Amino acid sequence: MRDLLILGAGPAGMAAATEAARLGLSATLLDEAEGPGGQIYRAITTGGASRAALLGADYMHGATLAKDLMASPVEQIFTATVWDIAKSAEGVTLTYSRNGQAAQITGKTLLLVTGAIERPVPIPGWTLPGVMTAGAGQILLKASGILPERAVLAGSGPLLYLLAVQMARAGMPPLALVETQSTRDILRAAPLLLPGLRGWRTLLKGLGLLAELRRHGVRRITAATDLAVLGTDHATALRFRAQGRVQEIACATVMLHQGVVPNTQATRALRLDHQWLPRQRAFAPVCDASGATSAPGIYVAGDGSGIAGAKAAADAGRLAALTIAASLGYLTEAARRAQSRAPAARLSAERALRPFLDTAYPVPEAVLRPADGTTVCRCEEITAGQIRNWGRKGAMGPNQLKAFGRPGMGPCQGRSCALTLTELLAETHGSSPAEIGLGRIRPPLKPVTLGELASLHEGDTPL
Repeated sequence: MRDLLILGAGPAGMAAATEAARLGLSATLLDEAEGPGGQIYRAITTGGASRAALLGADYMHGATLAKDLMASPVEQIFTATVWDIAKSAEGVTLTYSRNGQAAQITGKTLLLVTGAIERPVPIPGWTLPGVMTAGAGQILLKASGILPERAVLAGSGPLLYLLAVQMARAGMPPLALVETQSTRDILRAAPLLLPGLRGWRTLLKGLGLLAELRRHGVRRITAATDLAVLGTDHATALRFRAQGRVQEIACATVMLHQGVVPNTQATRALRLDHQWLPRQRAFAPVCDASGATSAPGIYVAGDGSGIAGAKAAADAGRLAALTIAASLGYLTEAARRAQSRAPAARLSAERALRPFLDTAYPVPEAVLRPADGTTVCRCEEITAGQIRNWGRKGAMGPNQLKAFGRPGMGPCQGRSCALTLTELLAETHGSSPAEIGLGRIRPPLKPVTLGELASLHEGDTPL
C-alpha cells in the first residue's frame, strides 16, 4: 500500500508529488495525459522552444515543476483513466484503465488535484461544429501547435486575453475579441482592488496582455449582449448586440469562454461536503487551509478547491503534502508549521486578487440561465425550456430531473450542464443554487468497456 495517491499531474499534483518524495513518502501519481503538466502546462515536456516563445514565461514555469517531478522517485502512471474511487477503513482504492486494461491501486491517503473545467456557455448555436471553448483552443496550440483560422473569441475573463495574444504571436490573430463584461462591472469591482494588490504581479501581467493586444491591432468589443452563433451545419458568424446595435462578425470558428470552475466530479462521487461560492458561481469541496476535506485521509488542492491559478495551485499542493506527511508521521507538527510558512504566504498573495477578478468579469445572466430554446444538456439534447417545465412539474433538484428526461446522465456525466441545471432550477423555484445543489455522481466516472471490467478478474486482482 502506498502512503499517498495523487490524482492529477497539473501544477498542484506535480508540486505535491515532489514534496512528498522529498519527505520520504511512497507516492503514486496518476493522470489521463501522456505526461505531466495538466491542462495549464499541457505538453510542457514535449512542446519545444518555438512553442514556448508563443505561450510565454508563465507556461514555462511548468517546466521546472515537471523536471523536479521526473527526477523524483515518485511512481508516475500516465494515460490512466480513473473511473472509480472507493474509501474504506484501510485507505482509498483507485480503479483505472490503461491501454484497455483495468487495474487497482490502494493508498493510505488520497490527494485530489483534478483542477478546473471551463464553465459551460450555453448560447444559441453553441453546439454547432466550429464552436469550441477557449481552453480547447489552447489545448490545440499547446499539444499540436495548431490554431483555427478566422476565429472570434467571445465571452469574459483573462484567459481570452492570453489566448488572443498567443494567437497573435503565432501570426494568426483572432478577428475580434467580443467581451461581455462592461465598464460598470469594472467599477463595481474597484473597491476590491486595493485588498487584492498583494497579487499585483497577476494584475501587471493582465495589463501587459492588454497592451500587447493593442500593439497587434486586435479588435476589442466590450459590453456585448445577446450572443448567438449563426450557421446551419457549421458556425459562420457571431451575432451580438453592442454599442446600441446588433452586429455580426463572419468567421469559421467561435471560441467561447466564461471562466473556469472547480472540477468536482471526483469529490462529489466521494460524497464530500461541498459549498457554494457566490462570486465564482460554482460549487467546491469544503477544505481547510491544508486541503483536508470532510473525509479523513482525503485532501484537495489547486483549482479543484476554488479557482486561484497555476502558481497558487502548486503551493496548495506543497501545503497538502506537508500536512499528509505530518499525519503519517514523516514530519513533526513543528516542522510542518515551519516549512508551511513560505508556500502559505505565496498562496495567500496569489489568491488576494481573485475577488476583484471574479467581480470584474461576471458571468452574464443569459449564460447562467439561458433562454428556453437553448440546448443546455448536449448529450441528451435537452433545452432550458424543458428543464424549467420539469421544475414546474415537481423536479426540485438535479437528481429528480434525471427521472424526467436524463439531463446530466450522458457520457459527460453532467460536466457540461450541471451548473446550468442548478441555476435553472433555482430560478424556477425562487431559491438559491446553494439550496438546489448538484446531482449525485456514481461510478464509473468515465466511460469504461466491458473488457476493461472483465480484466479486473485476471490474475490475482480482486474485483
